[in-house]
Amino acid sequence: MRGRLSAAVIGTYLVMMLLIAFVAGPRSTSSYRWALYFLLGLTAVLLLRYLTTHYTISDSHLIASRVLGGRRVALEEIRGIEYASLRDLAPTTGAFGIGAFGWRGRMHSSTIGEFDAIYTDAAAGLLVTAGAFPLYVSPAHRESFARELSRRARSYSGALLKDVGDPTGRPSAID
Repeated sequence: MRGRLSAAVIGTYLVMMLLIAFVAGPRSTSSYRWALYFLLGLTAVLLLRYLTTHYTISDSHLIASRVLGGRRVALEEIRGIEYASLRDLAPTTGAFGIGAFGWRGRMHSSTIGEFDAIYTDAAAGLLVTAGAFPLYVSPAHRESFARELSRRARSYSGALLKDVGDPTGRPSAID
């Protein structure tokens, strides 16, 4: 499943590229022409990363990937699936100041500690608690994705601590 895409975000990237090309382009001298191409290339790569964000649930792993980065989580390691928003998690820093632009999007939140974020929508996603670091993802259809991920994860480990995808609405393993 692909990530949830926004026409506004795609339009913003395209407008930025046009502004760089048509505003900075004619004003740059031949000795600084490389900066123009660098900015256009960087913006194009960021747009490509946004457009290629997708999520796959295989028989044994949840795979969140995009151009130049991704993360693979074993289904047997998943302890929780819950609805989340980056606004609620309030990430304060990223690894080496890179944050969401890094390979795995490693961030730090005062509420959950360090986590990885491979997302396209900061407001409506899923927080998958697994391994050493939770993973924030934003699939296009998060309810159906959560149900399928929950079904496959429960087949390995039984009931999860937090599980928005369990159709029976059973209490969690610790209730």
